[in-house]
Amino acid sequence: MQEIELKKKSILIASSVLISALLQVFQPYFIYWRYDLWSEPWRIWTGHWVHVGWIHFLLNMLAFICLPFIFPRLKNRYLLLLILFLPLVISLNLYFIFPSIQAYAGFSGVLHGIYVAVALLYLQYPKERKFALLILGLILAKLISENTFAPSQTEALIGSPVLTEAHLLGAIWGIVFAVLFLLWAKLKRYFYPLS
Repeated sequence: MQEIELKKKSILIASSVLISALLQVFQPYFIYWRYDLWSEPWRIWTGHWVHVGWIHFLLNMLAFICLPFIFPRLKNRYLLLLILFLPLVISLNLYFIFPSIQAYAGFSGVLHGIYVAVALLYLQYPKERKFALLILGLILAKLISENTFAPSQTEALIGSPVLTEAHLLGAIWGIVFAVLFLLWAKLKRYFYPLS
């Protein structure tokens, strides 16, 4: 059963990486570009799947590929929901809350959201609780660091400023989605106790 789940997760992640790579080839047509957001609404989603360059792409995709190995209990349906809806809510928040942000490209905001959501879900497993708390602590330290101290080394590596607002929004929405997933599971157990 776990092998089948891992295969499904691997197919989902490999498909996502392939889509991201294909979009990267035509990056200017897919970045989050504030002025074209409503006339080209696909940018709301695709802006998170393209990157400022191939090094940026590789860094984000490596963190994404590690996900099922770091969190083997992650269910495919949760991962799919997160990769579909986190880009949407982050882009809309960038548009309405941060109007000065004109352009954005990168998966790191979504990654922050996924890692936070999954780590929060992992708190319900006693054996994985310490590891989940470690992940959450590291993400919190990273968010504090990049919002209070000098820019990270990542900027020099990818050749572009890091949009820390996307990281923060991703983490906040990761919390929201984790709460929604936990509420859904609780309601499901209440209404369908035998399933």
